Amino acid sequence: MGYLTHTPPGYSFDGMEHVVDTETHGGPPYGYSSNKEAYLRRLKRIEGQVRGIARMVEEDKYCIDILTQMSAVTKALHAVSLGLVEEHIGHCVVGAANEPDPAKRAGEIDAKVKEASDAIGRLLR
Repeated sequence: MGYLTHTPPGYSFDGMEHVVDTETHGGPPYGYSSNKEAYLRRLKRIEGQVRGIARMVEEDKYCIDILTQMSAVTKALHAVSLGLVEEHIGHCVVGAANEPDPAKRAGEIDAKVKEASDAIGRLLR
């Protein structure tokens, strides 16, 4: 997934294939895993909306109608993004807080909170 600009510690991308470093991430699946199918359905719906917008442009539809559809897609993406941030906080940040090694705990919490803060900052730009 070459469009990603941030690779969390312990992960790498080999071409388009996601590779997990099991030494640093041997824990449970990502927080969103239990809702993965719902996220995929929403993203596929958004993909359909984007294709519809492209079709509207190809067919020279009225600009305000196109902008209305763009707004709907933006809101839908924000909803998915906020869900993922919530999942990150509920799973990854809480997981860091439950780190059994007190020497690692504070650093783990700080890192996960910073990841969440950075992600929220990118969403607000």
